[in-house]
Amino acid sequence: MRKIILNTAVSLDFYIARPDGSVDWLHDPDYEIEGEDYGMGAFYESIDTTLMGNKTYREILGFDVPFPYPDTTNYVFTRSEAHQDNEHVEFITGDIMSFVKQLKEGEGKDIWLIGGGQINALLLSNDLVDRITLTVVPHILGAGIPLFPDLQEDIKLELSASKPYESGLVQLEFKRRDP
Repeated sequence: MRKIILNTAVSLDFYIARPDGSVDWLHDPDYEIEGEDYGMGAFYESIDTTLMGNKTYREILGFDVPFPYPDTTNYVFTRSEAHQDNEHVEFITGDIMSFVKQLKEGEGKDIWLIGGGQINALLLSNDLVDRITLTVVPHILGAGIPLFPDLQEDIKLELSASKPYESGLVQLEFKRRDP
């Protein structure tokens, strides 16, 4: 069975973006080390599918660069029927849980849950996230979009790996605790 992996950067106060959705704080030159990709190259090789919410998709389009995931199958969850599929993404408006469960049972590599917060919380609370990799950026935003907004339950995880980087970023990997 394919695994769904939430792999994202968070601020030290665990926001994934500013209140307006901006992630400009991630592009600080202090965090760029020549030859260091924070494990993203190997991670990208392990997946063939991405999942994201519509707000996250629109933020990615606003980066003013070519679509960054042209070699994967990309699904965007939205409540609006007005979106048209394009060469890079398919918009999903139906039953998200059934769609994701079927996707996990299909053939292929692992699946990258890019975010945002609402889809993170929804899939986590429905036991569909297998692993969480957080790259903690030593930057405090003070306000923003939480990693798991409105999560209404306790979910116990265990730390399976941690790695500090020279830049001050720390990568933490979690998996669900066995019952």
